[in-house]
Amino acid sequence: MWQTLRKTICPLLLILVCPPFAIVMWYVNTALSGSFSELGAMFYQTGILPTLYKIAQPVILGSPLAWLIITVFAVFQLAFMKFLPGKIFYGVITPNGNIPVYKSNGVLAFTVTILTFCATTFYFHLFSPTIIYDNLGSILGALNIFSLLFCGILYWKGRFKPSSTDSNITGTFIFDYYWGTELYPQILGLHIKKFITCRLGMMSWGVIILSYMAKQYQLYGYISNSMIISVILQMIYISKFYIWETGYLCSLDMMHDRAGFYICWGCLVWVPCVYTAATMYLVLHPITLSTLVAGLILAGGTISIFINYFADRQRQLVRSTQGDCKIWGKKPKVIIANYETEQGNKKTNLILVSGWWGIARHFHYVPEITAAFFWTVPALFSNFSPYFYVIFLTMLLFERAFRDDIRCAKKYGSYWKDYCALVPYKIIPHII
Repeated sequence: MWQTLRKTICPLLLILVCPPFAIVMWYVNTALSGSFSELGAMFYQTGILPTLYKIAQPVILGSPLAWLIITVFAVFQLAFMKFLPGKIFYGVITPNGNIPVYKSNGVLAFTVTILTFCATTFYFHLFSPTIIYDNLGSILGALNIFSLLFCGILYWKGRFKPSSTDSNITGTFIFDYYWGTELYPQILGLHIKKFITCRLGMMSWGVIILSYMAKQYQLYGYISNSMIISVILQMIYISKFYIWETGYLCSLDMMHDRAGFYICWGCLVWVPCVYTAATMYLVLHPITLSTLVAGLILAGGTISIFINYFADRQRQLVRSTQGDCKIWGKKPKVIIANYETEQGNKKTNLILVSGWWGIARHFHYVPEITAAFFWTVPALFSNFSPYFYVIFLTMLLFERAFRDDIRCAKKYGSYWKDYCALVPYKIIPHII
């Protein structure tokens, strides 16, 4: 019963519900001032399906301009990914013995992307900086169509033309479409997961919130400090992501989650819509915060982002130096964990027990959640919609912490038990 639920019903519900929800989130924030209660009133008065049709019908197929925006952005990101200089980086060896090879040029690509957007809009005036906000509904509609079709292509490719031996199917189409069939699909030498997650999803995030900020200025003649703080914190977070990009390429997302609806649709549609929801809401709500409150929010968010970065950096440093380094001024305490791959090859890894990793096994998720809260809280508390992302992120990261614990227990066996004995809490000390 549980296997059927996990492999069919839950994935099917997410595939059916999430794409229209992204359109609804856009509509609530741009047409209903972020009020889900107004949306509920519309559902009550005209029915759920007629209301959804009314919301989605004008944008569900996108528009010629929306498709052009997506195409131009994708072409630019593909060019930046392939031609901007960067060091070669080798990912973690896969269960079947394959090692993905990347070019590490994320910081440069992000810098060039932001400078290009600012130059083409604010300096050369080739198009309005508000173009993304003005066409957001159609862009999301087009992205929905493209990503759903593309996930089908990835399913077919993984089944019949896989790029490596790290590909298989469960025999349940819905689950395979949702989860994906290939771990590292490539098309013409292009790493699809990296392109979609790092170059389309995360890269678009920064450009989108700049367009939101420009729209608020167009509407009101000024940019509120709540908008400025929210955008600054998100830009710091995205910059941190690209500084740490090689770490992300060795994360759970890349090493274990396959290229299907979960990753690909999520990065192509969910990130541009839901991750930017608080700033989308602020466009029509130019809230002015006191200098003290604004400063505290900015400081809290910045500290959270840096704690998240330094936690990830500590683990990277220890493994790259084989423990020959200092964490918080002391030689780190580590567990030398021996394990065996699915092919029977014996490997060794270091489990860090010092620094942030001595507080809780997944403590780095806490500052990631608080960072999201700090760039959302400038919207204050008049409506729920800005906080949807914070709640979603909390659920996502808590689920990931439990999932990663199960994976590590299976991988490291008694060594993971030793780590759990030394660090008994998963996420929050004395609570979880």
